[in-house]
Amino acid sequence: MSRPMNDDEVLNELNKMVAFIKQEALEKAREIKVKADEEFAIEKAKLVKQEQLAIDTQYEKKLKGAEVSQKIAQSTLTNKSRLKLLHRREEHLQDLFSTCRNQVVSLSSSNSDAYSKFLVGILSQGYLYLMEPSVVVHCRESDVPVLEEAASKAANRYKETSGRDINVDVKGTLSDDTAGGVKLASGSGRITLDNTLDERLRLLEDRMLPEIRKDLFGPNENRKFYT
Repeated sequence: MSRPMNDDEVLNELNKMVAFIKQEALEKAREIKVKADEEFAIEKAKLVKQEQLAIDTQYEKKLKGAEVSQKIAQSTLTNKSRLKLLHRREEHLQDLFSTCRNQVVSLSSSNSDAYSKFLVGILSQGYLYLMEPSVVVHCRESDVPVLEEAASKAANRYKETSGRDINVDVKGTLSDDTAGGVKLASGSGRITLDNTLDERLRLLEDRMLPEIRKDLFGPNENRKFYT
């Protein structure tokens, strides 16, 4: 038959129980701490990864934006330079055409033999083009005297070529600001022919412009075909 424990034995047992409970609590606390540390590390790594991805995405976005802005700026600068070059070329061409026109005006203003022969030539062409019994020739007021003589010579040439007579009426109706030459009209006025030097220069400029551009500035790499 067991005897009751005395006070010292009871106290000793209580101390053992307390020590066991404390040890269990410490181990449990250690497990909780280890698990909490692991979860914290995982969550921390996840957050760091998310922030890293966000930063990388933002960096890529800013980098692409910077690249786009750089390309736009470069394209704008290239276009400005190209337009400036085209403008300079156009100015050069206009200066060239202006010089040619001034030389033509100088020739036509001198009433030289060359201008008289030119008038006879274009009048003869005009008569043959119209093939009319009567023609009105419009010219500058200052050209009327030389035109009347040229018209007569051209009429003789026309008769030798076509065997027909032609009646020519010379009128000084063109502006003295023009470069010279003539406009012809049939007697009925239904058929007209512009043989002024201004019109001939314009047609020549249009026809020769591609070749002139090539001679002055070289071939255009952006053009594959030339007319």
